Amino acid sequence: MFSNYLIGLREGLEASLVVCILIAYLVKTDRKDALKPIWTGIAVAIALAFGFGCALEFGSQELTFQAQEALGGSLSILAVGLVTWMVFWMRRTARHLKSELHGRLDAALAMGTGALVATAFLAVGREGLETALFVWASIHAASDGTPRPLLGVALGLLTAVFLGWLFYRGALRINLARFFTWTGGMLVVVAAGVLAYGVHDLQEADFLPGLTDKAFDISGTIPPDSWYGTLLKGILNFQPDPTTLQVTVWLLYLIPTLALFLAPPRTPAKAPVRDGA
Repeated sequence: MFSNYLIGLREGLEASLVVCILIAYLVKTDRKDALKPIWTGIAVAIALAFGFGCALEFGSQELTFQAQEALGGSLSILAVGLVTWMVFWMRRTARHLKSELHGRLDAALAMGTGALVATAFLAVGREGLETALFVWASIHAASDGTPRPLLGVALGLLTAVFLGWLFYRGALRINLARFFTWTGGMLVVVAAGVLAYGVHDLQEADFLPGLTDKAFDISGTIPPDSWYGTLLKGILNFQPDPTTLQVTVWLLYLIPTLALFLAPPRTPAKAPVRDGA
């Protein structure tokens, strides 16, 4: 549940910040007439993300078991790729997000209503589609038969909306770069677990070998249905009996990705100053 709460909080807060920046800029520049197209674009983006999530969930139920596992594994790997790109992108652009959105909004204001709708739709829609895909992959990986994963996502999104409102009202100020660094690091750990489950799905679909080659089996020590087994699965997507390929992929993704993400950003070298004419 915690991992899904983190996904909802992180992705929802990004979308909330985008909405707050767009609306605050229009209010401060006395362009309240442009708020309706912005809200229209946001509503369409939310509806598209919700519809995409429903299509993934209900569409996959009509498939055979092997096809479901192949789809689940493939989309899990795609979701991990998108989320990895997203956390690195946000780490790099968090400090300049406001100025970037202001520039896009100025261009859209000059072009008219359709451009405003498209600007809001693209700004929020990307976050919504990424959230829907990664949430679906994470819930598919958890597969504990309870509504807790969805509840975690819903609580995370509600928290994000509340924090976004506090930002807009000026009641909350935090270091966004630091916040996105910490939550991004935790999200990389969650993504590693989703990736491992995606590999397992592809093994069950006979797309990858090694389904019976277990790296270890500690089900007797950490039963999957115990409270601590459920807790570890909910937080880290932990599996007590992973295959060797799962563990290998988990390590090959987590260690270098986390090291690169947490490494201090490089500062460009200054060109040497030469004397003379």
